[in-house]
Amino acid sequence: MPGFGPCVDGVYGGLKTTARRHPESPTLEDPMSKALIGKRIAILVTDGFEQVELTGPKEALEQAGATVEILSTEEGKVKGWNHDKPADDFKIDRTFKAANASDYHGVVLPGGVQNSDTIRIDTDAQKLVKDIEGSGKPVAVICHGGWLLISAGLVKGKTLTSFKTLKDDLVNAGAKWVDQEVVTDGTLISSRQPDDIPAFNSKLIEALSA
Repeated sequence: MPGFGPCVDGVYGGLKTTARRHPESPTLEDPMSKALIGKRIAILVTDGFEQVELTGPKEALEQAGATVEILSTEEGKVKGWNHDKPADDFKIDRTFKAANASDYHGVVLPGGVQNSDTIRIDTDAQKLVKDIEGSGKPVAVICHGGWLLISAGLVKGKTLTSFKTLKDDLVNAGAKWVDQEVVTDGTLISSRQPDDIPAFNSKLIEALSA
């Protein structure tokens, strides 16, 4: 089954749009290099996630001193995608079911259509995200990752952004959608696509440092 991973412009349902290159994973300036020591962050994914939307934030968080764990439905490995092509395998540190919100200081939700369509109906992932958000910790979502927030009931009355094809879904769930590279509303941090990763990382690290 194709991964349908892209959170960049590409081909969706036979409609061709303009592809974009993924940005390089950003690096942090020295003053922020130790800002997150002692913080533990969860990244929630299933097969078919947009790889740079995991690796970019993960690298930035680790450079800032955080411990980052990759969580998924089962133990073993999970496969990322680069746009519409399968990419690398990543080791799972813990399952959604085995994870507790109290173990983490925040959560990151990468996109990728297959990943986001699968994870949104996982009740363990829903509970974990709701518990983390409910405890006042940052929930950072990029691209199609907003589907999990919708299914977890976390978007009503919130201002968010996403990949443009999710606009109607978010609005129909009660959110206000805006077209900006990064949006913060309470505990929620959202971005549209890989081009926004540098701004996304900066806001996430700022929130985790508070």
